[in-house]
Amino acid sequence: MRQKLVAGNWKMHGNLIENQVLLGNLRDSLAGMQNMASAICVPFPYLAQAQSVLAGSVVAWGAQNLSEHAKGAYTGEVSASMLQDFGCRYVIVGHSERRALFGETDEVVAAKFMAAIAAGLIPILCVGETLSEREADAAEAVIARQLDAVLKIAGMAGIARSVLAYEPVWAIGTGKTASPEQAQAVHAFIRQKLAAQDADIANRLVIQYGGSVKAANAAELFSQPDIDGGLIGGASLVADEFIAICKAAQS
Repeated sequence: MRQKLVAGNWKMHGNLIENQVLLGNLRDSLAGMQNMASAICVPFPYLAQAQSVLAGSVVAWGAQNLSEHAKGAYTGEVSASMLQDFGCRYVIVGHSERRALFGETDEVVAAKFMAAIAAGLIPILCVGETLSEREADAAEAVIARQLDAVLKIAGMAGIARSVLAYEPVWAIGTGKTASPEQAQAVHAFIRQKLAAQDADIANRLVIQYGGSVKAANAAELFSQPDIDGGLIGGASLVADEFIAICKAAQS
């Protein structure tokens, strides 16, 4: 049975004082949880704080992005080795906001995926369709294209060292959520597509759902056979909500 992973994406939120309270609360409250894993992906300036507060706990930490380049004249970028310096375990790659707002192509996302793998980080690879793509019945084609760009250079061996996150773009930060049946259908498609290349890796792969997951809907989403936890946005900034979502993942 696959272990579920609940990962929080703080996006561009937080400050040192609020973070200290929230991270400490999550560290203490999640200490006894079993049969699931948890992580918090914080903005770059707070990686040292996350490392300090969460070190030795069951809660892992990570970043929300990385450069595809190992080093060099790339002002403002952060490399995989820099994330390693702060003990990161995970890094989000290809989030829809990075694709839409910052122009990251499938090829750039694939290069970032490889940079994470090469450094021993676990990339959380995000894939998903916009509302217009879903309404045009193109969701599977879009997701297949996004996956194929990574498979082309990483292969199933690379996929095996990652986590996938299906995030319907129309359900991120909108309050809308794919129904459990809608989400399961896409998760099953992803797993079946990968199983065509390696059934064992596909069966073991953790595939999260991301898209307005809350305490109120987490249990129903996580009960679906191919949904292995969640990539949590706004709810990860509220301790009680995130803790409740983690509890739903272990039941």
